[in-house]
Amino acid sequence: MRPLTEQDIRGSFINCSKGEAKRLAVPRDLGERPWDDLDFLGWRDPGAPDRGYLVAEREGRPVGVALRFQPARRGLLQRSLCSLCLTTHPRGGVTLMTARKAGPAGREGNSVGVYMCTDLACSLYLRGKKVPENGTRFEESLTLEEQTARATAHLFAFIDKLYV
Repeated sequence: MRPLTEQDIRGSFINCSKGEAKRLAVPRDLGERPWDDLDFLGWRDPGAPDRGYLVAEREGRPVGVALRFQPARRGLLQRSLCSLCLTTHPRGGVTLMTARKAGPAGREGNSVGVYMCTDLACSLYLRGKKVPENGTRFEESLTLEEQTARATAHLFAFIDKLYV
C-alpha cells in the first residue's frame, strides 16, 4: 500500500459525513507505519473503545470505512477466526465490525458486518510480522501473494456491500 497522508485519509471515507471524517482520530504515526507490508491501514480510535477505521487502496484511490464494534467482554475462553486473514484469536481478538452503509441506506440506519481481527492488523498477521497472542495462523499451501489476494477480495466484498 502506498503511504497516506492525513488529508488522504480524511477525504476517503464513504460512510460518514465530511464533518465526522474531519473529527475522527487519525493515527499520529503515519510516517512510521510499515506501508510495504499493509494491504489496508486499520486503527482503533483511542478515545472511543467501540470505534475503528480502515482505509484500503482501490483502483488507485483510498477508500475509508468507519467501523463500530462491541468491546470484548469477560467470559468463557473461546477462539474466533478472522474472515479476512484467517487468524484465530482467543475471545476478544476477533470482533464483528459493523459499518453504516453509504448514502440514504446508511442514513436510515442500515449497516453491514464482517468478523475481523479486533486490532485490524490482518496484513501483519498474514506476513508473520505480528503473532497473535495465544492464537494461531493456519499453515496454508497458498503463497503469501494468494493469501493477500484472498484477504483483499474479502475486504473489497465487504466494502462493496456498503454501496448496495
